[in-house]
Amino acid sequence: MLDFSKNHFELFGLPMSYRVDGDLLAERYHALQHALHPDRYAAAGARERRLSMQASTRVNEAFQTLKEPLARAHYLLSLHTGAWSDEPASTQDTAFLMEQMELREALAQVKDRPDPGTAVGEILDRLADHAHVLTSELEALLEAPSAPDLEAAQERVRKLQFVTKCRVEAENLEAELEGIS
Repeated sequence: MLDFSKNHFELFGLPMSYRVDGDLLAERYHALQHALHPDRYAAAGARERRLSMQASTRVNEAFQTLKEPLARAHYLLSLHTGAWSDEPASTQDTAFLMEQMELREALAQVKDRPDPGTAVGEILDRLADHAHVLTSELEALLEAPSAPDLEAAQERVRKLQFVTKCRVEAENLEAELEGIS
């Protein structure tokens, strides 16, 4: 069946790294799901069906965690440090916080702009640039992390949380604007 003691990376036979080959992850996910899917155990006993369902659920959760950069960073930090809080923590980088406030203000005022769709697109581009920089830094920091690297990675994750939340708000606004026009 499935060894439930393995971490997410081990489940997929991947190195424990922030950098993940998305195609390989998807390929191994599909292979595991094919092997473990509850439909394959429909004629089996109750215990095997239950284990199949649990294994399938665990593979799904592991896949979702590893495919998303922010979730993957949280998970890696928890593996390296033994704990990671999902509670929102603020960054101490005041310049970053000011920029995030400016982006949120720009989002709040986007409907008043002559071309709101373009304005949202520009904000999304800025957020994508931020996310790219932060994920590149996380790749370097989590490759073979020392204690200071882990602290720095936690700070990058906090910033990535801000960027991700703002991106979701911008995407929702973009969808709303598309529905209006």
